[in-house]
Amino acid sequence: MSRAPADHPHPPTQIAPVQIAPAQIAPAQIAPARIAEVLSAERRGRRRLMVQVGAVLTIVAACLWVTGMLDGARLAEGLPAIGVLIAEMVPPDFARWRAWVSPMVETLAMSVAGTALAIVFSVPLAFLAARNTTPNLVAYQAARLVLNALRSIPELIMGIIFVAAVGFGMLPGVLALGLHSVGMVGKFFAEAIEHAHNAPIEAAEAAGATRLQVITHGVMPQVFPQFADVTMYRWEYNFRASTVMGMVGAGGIGTELVGSLRLLDYPQVAAILLVILVTVTVVDALSNVLRQRFK
Repeated sequence: MSRAPADHPHPPTQIAPVQIAPAQIAPAQIAPARIAEVLSAERRGRRRLMVQVGAVLTIVAACLWVTGMLDGARLAEGLPAIGVLIAEMVPPDFARWRAWVSPMVETLAMSVAGTALAIVFSVPLAFLAARNTTPNLVAYQAARLVLNALRSIPELIMGIIFVAAVGFGMLPGVLALGLHSVGMVGKFFAEAIEHAHNAPIEAAEAAGATRLQVITHGVMPQVFPQFADVTMYRWEYNFRASTVMGMVGAGGIGTELVGSLRLLDYPQVAAILLVILVTVTVVDALSNVLRQRFK
């Protein structure tokens, strides 16, 4: 009878130990050094901020002193006079309110027409003044120069110029409000265009669209809500500014206000100011409604 070979267990597998490289541990003194560096940078930042704030406060204080705002004696003398003037305005006199309806309508019409005129000229100038839509550097610089020039002349000065050019009435008021608004509205429109996303623009260009089609389909859908917001805000501003246009002969409720001031009819002045306040509130509410519709 043959003998079965004895079962010899397999020797255990010799697994080589994994050699783990020791971690490169920074010396203990690096952490305090880093903390000291951060704290030093923070101290420098605080000192820089304090210097900047101090410079701004110094400039503001100098301006207040130069303009007389820090003249306490003069202000103390003027406050009683203001109180007397306010007392003379009470109670407001609305006896001539029917005569103010037509000038108020003229003021509203001037604000709407001036804003419309501004939009007509601002849109093409904005596309020329935006870096991503202007055809060349010359057009960009020329458009920026025009916007800066129109924005630098106050609408009241423009009103005086246009009254001398085309005579009294609402027309000089509309021209002054419209052209002055072009400078500001065009600047805001150009900034909105420059912040438009490039993806829709590149997609339109890749599809072989013309420059006009790129603007129509790639840019305008993005910037239209911003255009609507700026238009509504500018209409609100133009309505307030149109009340001043009457002071230079451009028609509107400002003419009635100046007439009452010249007659020293302060109760009527107070009534006209209240009418303007109510109308401005209505215009603001209507502007907010329209702004929500365009979002």
